[in-house]
Amino acid sequence: MWWPPWLAAWLAWVCGAGAGRTAPLCASGGLCPAALGPNASQPGPGRCPPRRGATQLCAWALSSGSLLDPFPIDVIQENYVRNVRNCIFSIVYPTPFKSRVRLVAVSKEVLEDILDLDISIKGTSDFLHFVSGGKVVLGSVPLAHRYGGHQFGSWAGQLGDGRAHLIGVYTNRHGERWELQLKGSGKTPYSRNGDGRAVLRSSVREFLCSEAMHYLGIPTSRAASLVVSDDDVWRDQFYNGNIKKERGVCNTDNFSLLSITIDYGPFGFMESYDPNFVPNTSDDESRYKIGNQANVGLFNLSKLLQALKPLLDPRQKQLASQILEGYGEHYYTRFTELFKKKLGLLGENKDDNYLIAFLLKLMEDTKADFTMTFRQLSEITEDQLKELRIPEEFWALQDLGKHKFFSEWVTMYLLRLSRNKGDSDTKRRTRMTTVNPRYILRNWMAESAVKKANLNDFSEVHLLQKTLQHPFRRQQAAETAGYSLRPPAWAKDLKLQVKKASSATVQNQNLPNGSCFTSGGKFCPLCSL
Repeated sequence: MWWPPWLAAWLAWVCGAGAGRTAPLCASGGLCPAALGPNASQPGPGRCPPRRGATQLCAWALSSGSLLDPFPIDVIQENYVRNVRNCIFSIVYPTPFKSRVRLVAVSKEVLEDILDLDISIKGTSDFLHFVSGGKVVLGSVPLAHRYGGHQFGSWAGQLGDGRAHLIGVYTNRHGERWELQLKGSGKTPYSRNGDGRAVLRSSVREFLCSEAMHYLGIPTSRAASLVVSDDDVWRDQFYNGNIKKERGVCNTDNFSLLSITIDYGPFGFMESYDPNFVPNTSDDESRYKIGNQANVGLFNLSKLLQALKPLLDPRQKQLASQILEGYGEHYYTRFTELFKKKLGLLGENKDDNYLIAFLLKLMEDTKADFTMTFRQLSEITEDQLKELRIPEEFWALQDLGKHKFFSEWVTMYLLRLSRNKGDSDTKRRTRMTTVNPRYILRNWMAESAVKKANLNDFSEVHLLQKTLQHPFRRQQAAETAGYSLRPPAWAKDLKLQVKKASSATVQNQNLPNGSCFTSGGKFCPLCSL
């Protein structure tokens, strides 16, 4: 399958812990050609001191010592696909694009608040070459991570970064330690039959989604920039001559110890509420459906414990097992807390779980939109609800109102709101609009932006980036674009057949939109009715 003459690379920033050593940059503007390799001679280090709001990369530095010093490194330095042994990282330099490259999007917040760079740096040629993998900062030793994991419940053996390069660590003025990674930046020993590149479609989706998750308040890796080239790329997703849907999902290699959302590949925000919703259409067994994510989380953690057991003494093993036994209780508690906030409930009430489960059942039966149901409950007045007078603009609530038990639920909800101490309808609505977004990256929005981008029109990428920075605030441009309206008819058949931009994908473990996991004999909020 031939994709349009666009390849994409983008720079992602993943937060870590601790502080690394800072290396100076080279005297020749701070950059060295990527093609030099680890054994080649390089220019001497420069002496430009790092500062806040740097406008040139010579005033900015990375380090790799905190990655190289404590971990074993691949003794083979040649870059070819192989079964790598006895190491955590392979030293691999990015492969520059052959054709021209263009910077089409950046995150101002990431550049200025995380990386201490002035936004004006995006206009420099050094920055463009840096984020496209054409040059690397002196002191940075690009690495590909070797790892394995369970996929669809079975051990998959060696996986690893097949199209990504960890280019160093940056410690900013706040003392935060960030790991920097290029994606779509060329082959590594873990590329298997891949070409190490990322097509525009997957890169646009990942750039937008990681930023959307951040502004929704969900811990996530961040995307700093999106670069495209005119290089051609062919895609045979299973490398067997047939065009098929690609697999990726909440495998153990996608589960972050930092509790952040990482590596966005085949993903999708749930629109109509359905606990059986599967973000990736190639998940034929629905292993990673929304309603099973809590169980998958427990499975992944149990495999982590299995890997750690050889390092633990008997007492530590017992403690670790006890922690896992409390997973269900903790998940259930957080589930309830999140939905109480979404409904504007204050204090404790023994019937809150039933009220939540009742609503979710109505939403499932009527296929009500998940995001807009809660958002419109945040905007509608109690008087309108009491009279069952649903304005036309509240289309999700109108769908919900078709259920024969809707009025019964409204009565229960209003009674519960009346028990909020020191509350008012105005306070409730204000509070709820800060936790229930008006805008999310819906599948049809991402698809529309990608189609335009393939025609060299990045206007919708920029509009979505701007919109998703303020998901809880009504925005005129977003309203004009229809981002809060009922999804268009063509969106219903939109398939999530997306090529991954990296070797792993994402499932959100912070917002349990549905779970059939129970513990201690407690009823499941989604299955109790």
